[in-house]
Amino acid sequence: MPEREKPRGCMEKRMAPSSGRLSLAASQVEFPPVLQERYTTIFLPVPMKVSNMGFLMSKSMDANLQKQQEFMLHNSRLQMERQILMQNQMRERQMAMQIAWSREFLKYFGSFFAVATLGLTAGAIKRKQPGMLAPIVPLGFVFAYQMDSAYGTLIYRMRGEAENIMASEHDRLDLPLGTPTYESIEKARRAKTGLISFLEK
Repeated sequence: MPEREKPRGCMEKRMAPSSGRLSLAASQVEFPPVLQERYTTIFLPVPMKVSNMGFLMSKSMDANLQKQQEFMLHNSRLQMERQILMQNQMRERQMAMQIAWSREFLKYFGSFFAVATLGLTAGAIKRKQPGMLAPIVPLGFVFAYQMDSAYGTLIYRMRGEAENIMASEHDRLDLPLGTPTYESIEKARRAKTGLISFLEK
């Protein structure tokens, strides 16, 4: 039987010797107009798709980086708030202990002041010497101060005065030679290190 002619436009396939995949014999292929349109539609926009994909990936990476920075900022803010709250609670505990100490001291000193006042008054009446009442005056001042510190408004007056100093007399709070800096600390450290090495020699 005579060999049938292959229809024009049919693509011949052959095995590539190196990869074993099917490849097109481009020299023996004539693409019909329909396949040319499909080839143009399918394969030509690939670089544009790749560029769009890269743009989307970079945009996603930028968004993730921004979210990570916001998370780190939020985490550092939380740590700072915890530190402030912890220091404030430690200060409140110390103040509470100081006020409690003042009240306990007032109990003992109040008892001593009452006994001393009664004894000095009785001795002054018995001996008819009013000068024996003189020690009551300084002891009374100490007792009044402890009473004001433990139960009075001394702490509020001190707080108000401290706020006034910080607002209008801030220069009184400066340290001698100003606030320590890294350069001054490093200079002192190097001087001390140099002195120690000189003494070791």
